[in-house]
Amino acid sequence: MKKTRDIITIGFALFAMFFGAGNLLLPPFIGLQVGDHVWVTILAFGLTGIMLPFFGILSIVNSGDSFNDLGSRVNKTIAPVLGSVIMLCIGPMIAIPRTAATTFEVGILPNFPGSNPVWTSIAFFGLTWLLTISPSKVVDIIGNVLTPVLLVLLLGLIGIGIFNPIADYSGESLNAGESFTLGFTEGYQTLDVLASVIFAGIIIAAARTKGYSTMKAKNQVVIAAGLLAAICLFLIYGGLIQLGATSGIHDLAIKRSELLIHISKAILGHYGMIAIALSIALACLTTAIALTSAVGTFFSQLTKQKLSYQVLVTACCVVSCLLSITGVDNIISFAYPILIFVYPIVITLVLYIVLFGAFVKHKLPYVGALIASSIIAGLNLCKYLGVLHADSLAILNKIPFFAYELGWVVPSFIFFLIFLAIDKALEKKS
Repeated sequence: MKKTRDIITIGFALFAMFFGAGNLLLPPFIGLQVGDHVWVTILAFGLTGIMLPFFGILSIVNSGDSFNDLGSRVNKTIAPVLGSVIMLCIGPMIAIPRTAATTFEVGILPNFPGSNPVWTSIAFFGLTWLLTISPSKVVDIIGNVLTPVLLVLLLGLIGIGIFNPIADYSGESLNAGESFTLGFTEGYQTLDVLASVIFAGIIIAAARTKGYSTMKAKNQVVIAAGLLAAICLFLIYGGLIQLGATSGIHDLAIKRSELLIHISKAILGHYGMIAIALSIALACLTTAIALTSAVGTFFSQLTKQKLSYQVLVTACCVVSCLLSITGVDNIISFAYPILIFVYPIVITLVLYIVLFGAFVKHKLPYVGALIASSIIAGLNLCKYLGVLHADSLAILNKIPFFAYELGWVVPSFIFFLIFLAIDKALEKKS
């Protein structure tokens, strides 16, 4: 009984950590563009937004207790460098400011027109600071108190919206292939693969605190909690994509926050505004708490406690508060080129450790895979920025899946095999 209760608490906490600002705003806007290709889009979004984050947790479980253990499987220098980049992305540079900006645009502004985002951000991060300053209480606060309310609100909205759709599917939409690509690449914006390799450390620590000290017991609880979180995410993501596809909106220039407000009003009327305001506040607050705690823990360990957890949490809240005032769409636009480069590298690290970590113990093959992914990610960033000549782009499009922003898949595997062969040859010589 205790084990089941702990799995539910940790699983709900993990779901709420993942399910933040982008996770609530992105799926309806994706649904708006795909028409009746909802299921292929849910599948694609689920790959980057659910399955890969779950693999991220598995990669940490299989490597040790934290991201440093995962990074050390490849190179000791990679762990702090890549870890720092990830923490800045999911921390004060992108993800945390987005939580407060979303709370203001969707939860506060529609109900209190003329509100000032500065005061909302100060209040939001003041509460985040109060609930984060004691790291040992983070998981229980999120899992036992905040998440159940959030799930009830969201499932209620989705259930009513599915059984009583606002409108039919739009006739003007992307084809199935384009819908898959959109779902897959928009899953990057959730930041969950990046977050998973950090959140896993928080969840593992929580499992140990609850008495699961052996490797077997800890892994069972963490993996079961991860599966519970994945199921919750699938239900919510799928439902929100469906609501977007049947929203009756045809203007793709609509803001993500405005679309979510329209859907909630159309389904529940005035009560929809209350429900969505509470959902936004809870989703964003739980994620902000988890991410701020992760930032404080990571950098305090990296600096060997020269910068204390409390000082880092305070600094993170202040920086995030300042950046949040720029607004959701500006934050998402700023984030996209960064994520185009970082995401393939982290996905490669996670996938290869999960798939090959049990029987490929040497580091060189993983280094090769990361080199290939980094090169392709850099080229993909150049494509996005428009700095590639048309002839160069035509050549790059011959790389399998490059046109779908998955060009790193085949080269990383080829480099993995080449470096594995080199490693075997060097081993024989020695």
